[in-house]
Amino acid sequence: MDDQAAPPSPDSVDPARPLEQARALDPARYIGAQALGFDQREILARNWQVVAPASAPASALASPGDHVVREIGGVPILLVRNGEGVLNGFLNICRHRAGPLALCDGKGAKRLRCAYHGWAYDLDGQLRTAPEMQTAEGFDVSGIALERIEVEVWGGMVFARIGSGPAFADVMAGMDEIVGPDQLDGLRHHHSRLYDVACNWKVYVDNYLEGYHLPFVHPDLTQVVSYPDYTTELARHWSLQRSPIDAETDAYAAGEALYFFIYPNTMLNILPGRMQTNRVVPDGPDRCRVEFDFYYAPGNTDRADADDAFSDSVQEEDRLICEHVQKGLASGAYQPGRLSPAQEAGVWHWQNLLREAYANSG
Repeated sequence: MDDQAAPPSPDSVDPARPLEQARALDPARYIGAQALGFDQREILARNWQVVAPASAPASALASPGDHVVREIGGVPILLVRNGEGVLNGFLNICRHRAGPLALCDGKGAKRLRCAYHGWAYDLDGQLRTAPEMQTAEGFDVSGIALERIEVEVWGGMVFARIGSGPAFADVMAGMDEIVGPDQLDGLRHHHSRLYDVACNWKVYVDNYLEGYHLPFVHPDLTQVVSYPDYTTELARHWSLQRSPIDAETDAYAAGEALYFFIYPNTMLNILPGRMQTNRVVPDGPDRCRVEFDFYYAPGNTDRADADDAFSDSVQEEDRLICEHVQKGLASGAYQPGRLSPAQEAGVWHWQNLLREAYANSG
């Protein structure tokens, strides 16, 4: 099969193999607009992903009328709390001519007003007023509402999706036994950061899912987490990398690091007294941005500055290696290599979920 070929289709899927025989994903999956279009439509849009903090005091969704704008699978979405405090999710697309209901996060809105032509909806998505529509025959605001999307709140975080896929409870099954949402509810959102990386979004996920690269890419992180004790656990829709934290630092408290990956693009990095969430969002075939949110237990926010500095250092190391990997994948000279059964079980698990999506597309 030509490495550059291929919109994803059932007859171009390289087969899943047992871990001991596994190879990396076909590089064609990381290249070009057709591959990205498939990912957006069939993988990202259909599956649950973390999109915002839920209701902590610093959350953008703490009170009625508070709203955030995001995108899922390239589709703009809007989350808003109504007057009773219920969290609603909508496409951020006016039913008139596709204008945005909000251009940025905001607080205390009374209505959602399209920035293009002023059509106004209440916080439950029902159209209330539409200027200059009096002479449109049969036009009735009562029959027009924003298109809803699914939202769920778990562990103080909002998850959402816009397509059909596995039930939220099925996706999260088993996580409560390791780290329950009640434990995470005790954390409070503190701040957010964005990182831009010149690689396909899946390259960044591949990199996250193994500790194999730690001694070679992250010398400072390797001094904190115990590489020899690194383990990976696999569930149906998520994987978990565990490692003891060997040393107390300004950014890290001693204990255990839990690195959850929830298919297809959500990461929960849970450490003593804090959590960092990541969502990987495509910005084009060979670019992505990673949305970071930082949460801390009460009284533990004195680590935030050191946490940011350490995160910046690790992300810069990841950015550089991921951008080099993207060039290698796009070169036309790379053939998929063997995976390490000892160190790349998480990569194998996630890439087989991708293969499943590719195979089911027909």
